[in-house]
Amino acid sequence: MYSEKVMDHFTNPRNVGKIEGASGVGTVGNARCGDIMRVYLKIEGGVIEDAKFETFGCGAAVATSSMATELVKGRTLPEALEVTNQAVMDALDGLPPVKVHCSCLAEEALHAALRDYAKKNGLEIEGLPEPKEDTHEREETEA
Repeated sequence: MYSEKVMDHFTNPRNVGKIEGASGVGTVGNARCGDIMRVYLKIEGGVIEDAKFETFGCGAAVATSSMATELVKGRTLPEALEVTNQAVMDALDGLPPVKVHCSCLAEEALHAALRDYAKKNGLEIEGLPEPKEDTHEREETEA
């Protein structure tokens, strides 16, 4: 059901924890499934120097949070926007259809942290989408 990469990131998650004084923090959740993700970013000179997460949820939620933070470290802000839910799923060798929402939450948490960074610094990040009300609703209407 789950790929080896999903199981590895679930049982050995990377980048767990907080970044004190983070440049940007984003928290998203979904009442329908109970998953809550918080992503912390340390950004220096337009580059994501560090990324950490705290996630309350299922194994897929932990795995997607772990992979998303791995994928954004060392990237510029425009490059970080390329870390979509599909990119996270591809990096994990896929997710079962009922767990795709976890990758959507990981993307949304990253975007929320980038929005927080932009707001704190009076910046506009080109291409950064507006927040979604409910990732499940978006996912179902796009399917």
